[in-house]
Amino acid sequence: MLLDNTKNGFILKTNFELRKAYFLFKIISNKTLTNIGKTALKISLKLRLPILFIFKNTVFDQFCSGETIEESFYIVKKLYDKNVKSYLHYSVEGVENEDSYDISLNEILSSIKFVSEKQVLDFTVFKPTAIANSLILEKVSKGDYLNDIEQTLYKRICERFNKICELAYKKDVKILVDAEESWIQDAVDEILLKMMIKYNKNKAVVFNTSQMYRHDRLDYLKVLYSTAKENNFYIGIKLVRGAYIEKENKRAKKNNYLSPICSSKKLTDENFNNGASFILSNLDLFSLFSGTHNEESIYKIIEIMNSMAINKDDSNIWFGQLCGMSDNITFNLASEGFNVIKYLPYGPIKEVIPYLIRRAEENTSVKGQTSRELELIKKELNRRKSI
Repeated sequence: MLLDNTKNGFILKTNFELRKAYFLFKIISNKTLTNIGKTALKISLKLRLPILFIFKNTVFDQFCSGETIEESFYIVKKLYDKNVKSYLHYSVEGVENEDSYDISLNEILSSIKFVSEKQVLDFTVFKPTAIANSLILEKVSKGDYLNDIEQTLYKRICERFNKICELAYKKDVKILVDAEESWIQDAVDEILLKMMIKYNKNKAVVFNTSQMYRHDRLDYLKVLYSTAKENNFYIGIKLVRGAYIEKENKRAKKNNYLSPICSSKKLTDENFNNGASFILSNLDLFSLFSGTHNEESIYKIIEIMNSMAINKDDSNIWFGQLCGMSDNITFNLASEGFNVIKYLPYGPIKEVIPYLIRRAEENTSVKGQTSRELELIKKELNRRKSI
């Protein structure tokens, strides 16, 4: 099978790096150990214990590309040599205040300028709540009344989105916008629809993210396609399964409403595959960024591409994986000529800890993901021993 080739998959990893990765995934696969580690890290930081050096040489090195965008470029060049592109993400999860939003805005704008100057980069990315007050987004999503102060804050949010998308358009850089929780996503969808209408006139520059564990997202894609046909714009979609499943279900139960999440993994998988199929059937307007580590879905997309005689390197189709994960997918697809891109988070070590904790929790909750990583690392180490 294409994705089972560990020689290609771990081509950039030394034996030491593989063993270190094996150790990390072994811990992450155990929910109890992950929770203990998370608590110990928080206590150590509070007591100002010298823990950051250890953290940098383990978790940070596995899942982040560096502390600055310049430092990350070393990884970018190594990946590019193997036909893998990158997109850089300033993964500091900001404090909820206007000064923090403006700092994040400036970092995102700098990232766009940096990408535009480098041939090896095409995309950049940001998280809406890095530049927007989540309470305002929630009120807008619910259709609640905004007082004068809230209207001013919402206007600033829209202006920040516009500054980012306008610069991305001018610099010819594709911009991926991460998804948020369902109770604030409607406001994000509304803003990004305006951005697509404005800046996706010639091709997809602005990409929204559709979390397909939500049972309403296939309908969202269909409505978006009809809207694009009526308004003459292109659609960029990053298709993912979703990152907030436990939080979504808990909130729905607490507030006594139907959870927006599919009732089973099987239904989520079907929804993701149906979404990918719909997009691939409508490449006249869609561009697809498939952000998944699910190998069955990747094989499904390849199967559809083959059946429709879509070229492997079609400029409207990208496969993306996270830094430090699913290298077997990344490098095997790249070696076959598909458009592949690696998500590279960066930022000061202390500031990206919330992102890394969230990533560890997501890995722990995704059944089979960490065991697959462990299986492949072990297979490659054994292969190297036998040479």
